Amino acid sequence: MSNKVLITGGAGFIGSNYVTYVLENTTDEIFVLDKLTYAGDLKNLEPATGHTNYHFIEGDICDMALVFKLFEEHRFERVVHFAAESHVDNSITNPGAFIATNITGTFNLLQAAYKTWMEGPNLYKKGCETNRFLHVSTDEVYGSLGAAGLFTEQTPYAPNSPYSASKASSDFIVRSYYHTYGMAVVTTNCSNNYGPNQHKEKLIPTIIRKAVAGEPIPIYGDGKNVRDWLYVKDHCVGIKKAIDTGRLGETYNIGGRNERENLYIAHTICNILDTLQPKGFSYKEQITFVGDRPGHDFRYAIDASKIEKELGWSANENFESGIEKTIAWYLENSDRLF
Repeated sequence: MSNKVLITGGAGFIGSNYVTYVLENTTDEIFVLDKLTYAGDLKNLEPATGHTNYHFIEGDICDMALVFKLFEEHRFERVVHFAAESHVDNSITNPGAFIATNITGTFNLLQAAYKTWMEGPNLYKKGCETNRFLHVSTDEVYGSLGAAGLFTEQTPYAPNSPYSASKASSDFIVRSYYHTYGMAVVTTNCSNNYGPNQHKEKLIPTIIRKAVAGEPIPIYGDGKNVRDWLYVKDHCVGIKKAIDTGRLGETYNIGGRNERENLYIAHTICNILDTLQPKGFSYKEQITFVGDRPGHDFRYAIDASKIEKELGWSANENFESGIEKTIAWYLENSDRLF
């Protein structure tokens, strides 16, 4: 069965990969809504251009009138909500944008879906009974882990940056629409993504860019901060499973079971570049330690057991296989690094 699907933030990193995945694997009609800020790039959507089931709308989820107009005009049956301000450093210098987009924008989408799909609490309009709203969130809402332990869906929220606090707030608003109105929502909280189309300011593209440019490769603090890395296509497959077969009102953590220290990430990328684009010395000599980020969480790691057991999802890529594909993509698309 085909659905009319609104994908917010579909010109961004994860959203654009999801658009490509869905167009390749379903007959759904896809409507991408994106503000095209610094993080959104129409180049990310070039694989979708010309596809008969693809439509692009430039607009802001903070524009409530626009959001309601689009729901009324297109009668979306599914919403996959990626649109968010997501860079922690930017949230430290400009938190207001994160509050507006991540909280108010999410509310606008939920309210438009509620008014379009439902007569009132727990009463869907005829023909809307199978409509679904999936909210894409982050493991950063759980705060920071010590050397041991994993984030589960029962981990108490403890956000430590304006970014993660705004995402935590949006998660709670989504939850409230299930418990108050009976709206069919599902939330996914993911670990750090990497892969094609990631914005150049993020950690992995930055390491690649600085390395090939012959510049210092900046690593915060002592490089011992740990992240669980998830290849973006694996994430997209998990999101599709969650919106199709996830239990309503539930949260599913999606992680790659690939914990790596930031310094290991840098060394691995340098080693691969030493092979692919060798020069007279190792790229590792460019690694430079810089002052740590304020409030820098020490470790994130996700327990993905719930989505693995309930929905049959598992990551296909480990970090070492995924990073090779990622570096190869950036070397072939070097214009996306600079």
